[in-house]
Amino acid sequence: MKLIERIEKQLAKEGLQVRTNAARTWLLNKTKNLRPTPESIMRDRERLKNTTIIGKMYHFFYDPKLKDSLPYYDRFPLVIPIERYPDGFLGLNLHYIHPKQRILLLDKLSEILTNDKYNEATKMKISYDFLAASTRIFQAKPCYKRYLFKHIESRFLEIGANEWDIAVMLPTENFVGAPKSKVFRESEDKF
Repeated sequence: MKLIERIEKQLAKEGLQVRTNAARTWLLNKTKNLRPTPESIMRDRERLKNTTIIGKMYHFFYDPKLKDSLPYYDRFPLVIPIERYPDGFLGLNLHYIHPKQRILLLDKLSEILTNDKYNEATKMKISYDFLAASTRIFQAKPCYKRYLFKHIESRFLEIGANEWDIAVMLPTENFVGAPKSKVFRESEDKF
């Protein structure tokens, strides 16, 4: 049984519906003590992809080109790609904002899904221009990050739409140069 199925089963036992505020609160409380490692997450070989699709969500290992000049960076981003370039892509790294803000951002982005089934075909109809024009989606501002293919050190682990809520709550950020509390604080200053 997959993780999402176990969580959905437990939610049903608790009398909660998936993708509701009550379910998210329950999940946040359950995940507070979880400490999944990037290595353990990347073991799901069936979901590893060689490329990304705009509007889906991915984990991967990354070693930034200009890391020596950055105050901090995330070695294991959780990214929604929003634009593709010949040498890489622009994406929203959700790790740069607090998990509560991630959920709020996901809720706002749920309005631009290709369908409401949260299945393999579900993705966001998203672009930088769309996000930049929306004052309502302010949580995205500190999440814009440019990724170069030459500095990606793994395949891409695709997070299914039915697991987005879970993925954003897990403490998988791997910041180098600063604790996540500082990153979250500085990101909130950009709202």
